[in-house]
Amino acid sequence: MRVRARNARVVALVAFACALARRVGSARAFYLPGVAPIDYERDDLVYIKVNKLTSTVTQLPYDYYALPYCKPDKIKHAAENLGEVLRGDRIENSLYSLEMRFDDRCKVQCRKQLSEEEAKTLKGMIKDEYRVQMILDNLPVGMTRYVEDEQGTRKKYERGYPVGFTTEDGKAYVNNHIRFTILYHKDQETDLSRIVGFECEPFSVDHKYKKWSDDKPLLKTCDPRQQVYVSEGSAPQEVKPGEEIVYTYDTLFKESDIRWASRWDTYLLMADDEIHWFSIINSMMIVLFLSVMTALIMLRTLHRDITVYNQLETAEETQEESGWKLVHGDVFRVPAHYTWLSVFAGTGVQLLCMTTVTIFFAVLGFLSPANRGGLMTAMVMIYVIMSFVNGFVSAFLFRMFKGQTWKMNAVKASLLYPGVVFTVGTVLNVLIWGQKSSGAIPFGTYFVLMFLWFGISVPLTFMGSYLGFKREPLEEPVRTNKIPRQIPPQPWYMHDAVAVLIGGVLPFGAVFIELFFILTSIWLQQFYYIFGFLALVFIILVVTCAEITVVMCYFQLCAEDYRWWWRSFLTSGAAAFYMFAYGIVYYHTTLVVTHKLTTFIYFSYMSVLSFGFFILTGTVGFLASLAFVRAIYGSVKID
Repeated sequence: MRVRARNARVVALVAFACALARRVGSARAFYLPGVAPIDYERDDLVYIKVNKLTSTVTQLPYDYYALPYCKPDKIKHAAENLGEVLRGDRIENSLYSLEMRFDDRCKVQCRKQLSEEEAKTLKGMIKDEYRVQMILDNLPVGMTRYVEDEQGTRKKYERGYPVGFTTEDGKAYVNNHIRFTILYHKDQETDLSRIVGFECEPFSVDHKYKKWSDDKPLLKTCDPRQQVYVSEGSAPQEVKPGEEIVYTYDTLFKESDIRWASRWDTYLLMADDEIHWFSIINSMMIVLFLSVMTALIMLRTLHRDITVYNQLETAEETQEESGWKLVHGDVFRVPAHYTWLSVFAGTGVQLLCMTTVTIFFAVLGFLSPANRGGLMTAMVMIYVIMSFVNGFVSAFLFRMFKGQTWKMNAVKASLLYPGVVFTVGTVLNVLIWGQKSSGAIPFGTYFVLMFLWFGISVPLTFMGSYLGFKREPLEEPVRTNKIPRQIPPQPWYMHDAVAVLIGGVLPFGAVFIELFFILTSIWLQQFYYIFGFLALVFIILVVTCAEITVVMCYFQLCAEDYRWWWRSFLTSGAAAFYMFAYGIVYYHTTLVVTHKLTTFIYFSYMSVLSFGFFILTGTVGFLASLAFVRAIYGSVKID
C-alpha cells in the first residue's frame, strides 16, 4: 500500500510539473505587478525611441547614432537598469513621432550627405548584417513573417529591421524609408486606445525632391497629394561617398483584437514546442533509468550487504568480506587540496541557489521581457545575496576537513568564480571598447559591480564563513585508520579519466536540447521565455547529476578505491566538458562569424558559462555522494 501511495504521489507531481510547463512554455506573457498599460487619446503625440544596432555576425552592439541617421537637437538617454547596461542597450530619443490613430505618409526627417568615413561605416554595417532596434510603448519593433504549423498560419516577429542590403556585385543600399504599422486595441466605451503591436517594413528609396525646405520639403518619389508612395519597385538608395540620403517614414494604424495583456504573445511565439516536449521525455527516461539503478543498489544490493555484514560474528568472517565494506577505515580520509574542494562546493551551492531562485521568479512571471534587463539584473543581485550561503557551506566543509585558516578559505570562496568572470570580462571589455561598441561596460557600471562584489558579496561571504566555521562539524560514522590502505589495481573502465567522462554524458544528455535554445537566444538575438520547460529540465539535471554520481561512487568503493571526494565532484562536473564541446559544434554549424574578435568573445563567454556549469553540477554530485557515503557507512556496525 505504501508503494502504491508513493507512486500515486509521483504521478501527481509529474502531472503538476507538466501542467506548469504547458502553461509557461506556451509563451504566454506575464507582467510585473505595477506595470500598467498606457491609454492614448486620438490626438496624442507619441515618440519612438531608438535602441542599439545589433548583429549576429559580429556580436558587437553599437549606438543608433553611430550611423549617419537624423539626430534630434538634444539627445536624451533613458535611465537603464544594470541588466540593460550589461546587455549593451542604449535607449535614446529620436525624430520619429506619430499622432495616435492618424495615418501619416512620407514624413521627412532630414537629408544627409555622406562623407567618405560615414559611407565606409554604413557600408561595413550593412555588410555585417546589422539590424536597427527601436521601442514604442515598451514594445520592440519587429518585421512580420508567417510560420505554418499544425495550428495553421501564425504571425511571428523578427526583432528589428536591417540597416540595408547588398547585391551580388558588391553594392550596398541603405533602408532609408521605414513604414511603421502600429496595432492598437480600442476601448469602445471610452474611445481610448492601447498599443498592442509595433511592426515595420523597411525600404531603400533614392528620393528625389522638387524643392527642398527644412520645414516642408516636397518629394517626387513620395507625395501623398499625388498618390505616390514608396513600394518595392522604387529605385534603391546606394551607399557611396558624397551621396545625399533623404530619410523618410510612414505611420499606419491598424485596429486589432489583441488585448493589452496578450500583446507579447507574437514576440514570444515558439514554433518548437514538440522539440521541448521531446527533450523533457528524453530527460525523464534518463532519470527513470538512473532511478531504477539507484533503487537496485540502495534497496537490494546495499541492504543485503549491510544485513549480512552486521550478522558476522568473528573477525575471520569479517576479513573474508570484500568490496566497499573493506575501505571503511579510509573512506573519510581528508582528500588532497581539501581547501579548494570546500571552496568549489560553496561556490556551487551559491550558483545552485541563484539558478533555483531565478527560475522560480521567472516561472511566476516576475521576469517578463517587458521588463528589459530584468533577468540579468535579478541574476546578479541574487548571486550577490547568495554569497552568504557560499561562505557558510565552504567554511562548514573546511572545518569538517580539519582546516583552521577559515579567513583564507573565505577569501578564496569570495574570489573564485567572480574573479574568473571579472578577469575575462575586463579583457573582453577592453577589446570591445577598442571597437567603440556600446557593448563595452561604462566605468560607472564598473564601480557599481565592484561595489556589489567587494562591498556586499565579500562581507556576506565572510559572515557566512564565520557562522559556518562555528558550527559543529558532522561526526564521522566510522573511524579513520592512521595508515592508508593500499588500493588494488583498477580495471581500465574504472580509471579516473574514463569514469569521469562516462559520468558526464548523462547529465549533458538531459539538457543539450534546451541548451540549443538558450544559446540561440543569447547569440541570435531571440527571446527566451519558456521557463516552465527550463524549470523541468533543471530539476531533471539536478536529479541526474545526483544519481549518476552515486552510482559511479558505489562502483568505485566496490573496487576498493576510497578516493571518492574529488572524483564525485568531477563525475557530474564533466558535463561541462560536453557543454563546451557542444558550444564548438554550435559555433561551426549555426553561427556565421566573420571577425576574429567575435570568435574570441564567443569562446570566452562559453568558457565562463562552462566553468560555472562545471562548479554547479559538480557540487550537486559531490553533496549527493557525501550523503550517500555517510548513509551506507553509518548503517554498518564496526567495532
